[in-house]
Amino acid sequence: MARQVRIDTDECIGCEACVELCPDIFAFDDEAGKSHVIKAEGGDEACIEEAVASCPAECISYE
Repeated sequence: MARQVRIDTDECIGCEACVELCPDIFAFDDEAGKSHVIKAEGGDEACIEEAVASCPAECISYE
């Protein structure tokens, strides 16, 4: 099974770090004030891993 990118939106603090790092994978929902995944199947693994490591809320998973 392929790896999937997920954000726990309950934990997301809306810092947009993931969106800045990987705009092809993540987007920001202005109404909710949180980021969300727009390409769950992933893409550039190095970019996704950097987003996971950079998330201050530690709410991104890539499994």
